[in-house]
Order: sequence, then C-alpha cells, then structure tokens
Amino acid sequence: MGWFGRDVVGGVGEEIFCEVGIANFHHRALERVSAIPSVEQAAFAWGVPLTGNNWPGAIEIEGQPAPARESDRIAIPLRSATEGYFKLLHLPIIEGRDIRASDDRKASAVAVVNKAFADRYFPGSSAVGRKFWTNRRDRPATQIVGVVANGRTVDLTQEAEPEIYLSLWQASAFSKHLLVRTSADPRTIAASIRREIRGVLPTAAVENMKTLEDVRGESLATRAFAMQLLAGFAIVGGVLTLVGTYGVLSLSVASRRRELAIRAAVGAEKRDIRNLILGEGFRLIASGIAVGVLAAIAFSRVLRTFLFGVEPTDPLTLIGVALAFATVAMLACWEPARRATAVDPVEALR
Repeated sequence: MGWFGRDVVGGVGEEIFCEVGIANFHHRALERVSAIPSVEQAAFAWGVPLTGNNWPGAIEIEGQPAPARESDRIAIPLRSATEGYFKLLHLPIIEGRDIRASDDRKASAVAVVNKAFADRYFPGSSAVGRKFWTNRRDRPATQIVGVVANGRTVDLTQEAEPEIYLSLWQASAFSKHLLVRTSADPRTIAASIRREIRGVLPTAAVENMKTLEDVRGESLATRAFAMQLLAGFAIVGGVLTLVGTYGVLSLSVASRRRELAIRAAVGAEKRDIRNLILGEGFRLIASGIAVGVLAAIAFSRVLRTFLFGVEPTDPLTLIGVALAFATVAMLACWEPARRATAVDPVEALR
C-alpha cells in the first residue's frame, strides 16, 4: 500500500513536446492512462509532495503594498497541476473550487492557493476572488479561485509554507510528473503506463517511476540514518549502564557481606535484605533517569530536527522510555539482591 494509497509517480521528459502540442499530449496521455484497468485517478503536476520541485516566483498580491524595487516582490513557490490533482492526493478544497479542464490558455488565468497562503496574506477574509501578478501590474492578473489544505512539498518536518498552484493548461512547467492512483500494486501497471504514454508519442521519456511511499522514504532517508545511528549509540549506552549498575550492586553486596550477615543474625528476613539492595539500585536508576530526562529537554532543539510526528519533550514518550528502562534496570539488580539474601550468617561471621 502506497503512502496515498497505491500510487505511481513517473517523470515525463520535456523533449516530447517538439513534435506534439503540449496540451494535446497531456490530454491524450491522461485519457489513455486513465483507461488502464485498476487505475482510479491520474493527473499531471509539477511540484509532487516531498520532492521540493517548484519554480521560484516573484509576485505582487492584491491589497499588499507595491514593492519599491524588483527585489522587494514577494517570493512564492509556484507549481502547476491538472484537474483532479488535489483529489488524487486527498488534499481537500477548503474554499472555492478546484482547477478545471476548461482553465486553458483561452480562459483567464486562475490559481489555487494553500491555506498557509490565505492565512498569511488575507487573514480574517476570503482569498477567493483576489488577484496577484506574476509580471507587472499592467499585465493581466491571475485570479485565486480556490484554497486547498496545506501539503508538505519540501519536508515533513517543516511547517507548510505559502504555495500557489497554477493550471498546467495555462502554465506549463519544463518537466512534469504523472501521478496515478491505482487499486492494484503500482509496480504491476508501470509497464502499461509506459506503453500508453509512448502510444501517444513513441519518443516520450518516461523514467523514475516510484510510489509516493518511496518518495517519502527518500525524503526521510538522511534523518532515518541519523536516528538509527543515535538509536545504536543509545542501545550501547543503555547496555553499559545496566552492566555498570549490576557491577556496582555486586561489588556492594560482596563488600557488605559482614553487615548483611549481622542483619540476618539479629532477625532481618530475606525480604528485608532483598529490599535493601533493590532500594540501593533503584536510587541509582532514578538518578540516571532524572539526568537523562533533563538532558533530553535541554537538547530538544537538536532532537527536533530528527523527529517527525512526535515532540522531543512529549510526556508520554519520556514516561514510556523511563518506565521501560527502569524495568530492565531493576531486572539487572535482581541477581545481586538474590545473592545478598543467600548469605549464610554463620559462615560470613566466622
């Protein structure tokens, strides 16, 4: 199962458009790919989630102060998509409408912005119907027709930034991705997708086909490796701590044989001696856990860059890890405590 269901992402090279019209190729390719059995939805786009693909845009937004210099214009990542792109990725339209097939070069320029864009530039009011200019204000403006939920195009660990989605029929990118949602294993239809696209144009370059789950894994690969490395060091550190706790208690029991024998001789029961040793071990463990929790909180900013979906100071996580470590550490204390209860008072005093 892919990240957004059973999906396939394939890159389509730009060189195909020297022989076939851009819009004509995309329309025919979508029709043929959509007709493949088990294909539920298909869409072209430039700006697939977690790939960071976009082209930088310097725009002027209606209602915002006009920039004094060209460098003062607002920089916003621009992307383009065909109709059905947001539905395919399960990104709901919050307000207004989606991009339509009729939003071509014959129609007025339209765009869909994400919620982060609407919240930043039109707080407390609707962004639908507002305009922005990608060129000078004396050129035709692009009208915002919809607001879509925030997606993560660059990184899962980063907050969503303002984004603009143009109609691919009006703003064609240099290179594109074909997104396909299927009800079957996406790898089984990869050949069919390639065949249908090349049926439209035999020289079409179709490459880098992968599931969005693969894309997600690649985007997190660096952090995953770092987390695995940190986890390995943590396991080694934990084992050394447990061995150290066991060694300290074992040495304590050996050096206190006479004391333990006297306690047993004057009436201390085995339960009392065992609790004495376990209490000493618990104090060592509790102090270690306290230092570890304080260190985790102190280095939370560093840990935050390696985490997704959980905060470094998440109380449930800290409590769960502390309890798990305490349980294992107390098991390491059990053997020294058992040996302490097995001390023979007569033999030890002799």
